[in-house]
Amino acid sequence: MALAQLGGSIARALRQMSNATIIDEKVLSECLNEISRALLQADVQFKMVRDMQTNIKRIVNFDDLAAGHNKRRIIQQAIFNELCKMLDPGKPSFTPKKGKTSVIMFVGLQGSGKTTTCTKYAYYHQKKGWKPALICADTFRAGAFDQLKQNATKAKIPFYGSYMESDPVKIAVEGVERFKKENCDLIIVDTSGRHKQEAALFEEMRQVSEATKPDLVIFVMDSSIGQAAFDQAQAFKQSVAVGAVIVTKMDGHAKGGGALSAVAATKSPVIFIGTGEHMDEFEVFDVKPFVSRLLGMGDWSGFMDKIHEVVPTDQQPELLQKLSEGSFTLRLMYEQFQNILKMGPIGQVFSMLPGFSAELMPKGHEKESQAKIKRYMTMMDSMTNAELDSTNPKLMNESRILRIARGSGRPLKDVMDMLEEYKRLAKIWSKMKGLKIPKKGDMSALSRNMNAQHMSKVLPPQLLKQVGGVGGLQSLMKQMGSKDMMSGMFGGDR
Repeated sequence: MALAQLGGSIARALRQMSNATIIDEKVLSECLNEISRALLQADVQFKMVRDMQTNIKRIVNFDDLAAGHNKRRIIQQAIFNELCKMLDPGKPSFTPKKGKTSVIMFVGLQGSGKTTTCTKYAYYHQKKGWKPALICADTFRAGAFDQLKQNATKAKIPFYGSYMESDPVKIAVEGVERFKKENCDLIIVDTSGRHKQEAALFEEMRQVSEATKPDLVIFVMDSSIGQAAFDQAQAFKQSVAVGAVIVTKMDGHAKGGGALSAVAATKSPVIFIGTGEHMDEFEVFDVKPFVSRLLGMGDWSGFMDKIHEVVPTDQQPELLQKLSEGSFTLRLMYEQFQNILKMGPIGQVFSMLPGFSAELMPKGHEKESQAKIKRYMTMMDSMTNAELDSTNPKLMNESRILRIARGSGRPLKDVMDMLEEYKRLAKIWSKMKGLKIPKKGDMSALSRNMNAQHMSKVLPPQLLKQVGGVGGLQSLMKQMGSKDMMSGMFGGDR
């Protein structure tokens, strides 16, 4: 079961429970059985699923719940927390510090995407002002050095390796010494993989680790390996001190449940996930926002971080002002399409907003959606300033639509589709009206300024229904405090 399907199955089970007239032990059991089935189909280890069921039943004890308690909310919160607990070992991984040299060693089986992930990791940090370097200590796989060299050259990252030397330990030591002299603050060592776990692989890893004394060992795991994930991750952990996990190929087709098992086996956190082949298809992994998005709740804080990261600083105040005013023009849609295309994997961006992704970005159709957005922008290039800046849909009469179609070389139907998309996004945008937008990193300000009315507009209808409408939302925010509410719904402060 693909990760998107897993999220859909869990969300469906929660909806069925919420629609029940009376919430009792039978309804809870049916809901948990449905969720457990989905997790097992996604290759989550049986013991983890069983423990989750036991914990939820202990938390949701109907005999101890006083009358008036919101049983739906207590169950939903318990499920959310247990899913988070599955992905969170409770301790952070080593965090490199900019300006101070750190050696990071990557390990994993051949075919897990280790070499590509090394470059993505380096590229991610380079964009944030680090000075990374790559070392190819993989002398087992033919073409490994060529691949790393090609990736590093494309990303303009210094690299080291050898076509002649067959000793990976010697290459790793020489590379680390060289890049320390060059004051690189992130030295990444790519090690050999094998097609299967074997003594030679683990012995080589131990030798490289002892010689380079890495600050962090990252285990790279292919998300599609399924039930083998637990045993594989445990074998690597027993050989070298795995401190973090990166899960690759999380682009919607693989069974993602094995990733949960890897966290349990290594007792190390997932720090990044690879979501595609391109250099920027690489996401920081944050447990609460990930589970929120998995359940279709969105990740507002992640979306705000993306805006701060991608939109030029001088444009941010104007964009956020327009967002809070709720007025949406075709020009603003054009500008946001530009920003969205810059934000990287477009599906990731819209999955951060509740209710957005299914419409504009159907799962598995990201490339077609990007092409569609580019077509829309071509049509908007044929519009006048008055048309782009107007908020009056009546301005777009038949003769104007015909002119735009001719000017862009697109059929009339495409222009009509683009205008329908504008109306849909304008309707969503208008729901943000009056919302006070926080400065970068100040998600608590959003929590303070967001009242139940605003929350009810931003939340998708089915989620609002689950908490008992605006009234239920209001009492829930009072009970939990708006900051906790934001954590539960949107994944918490970052």
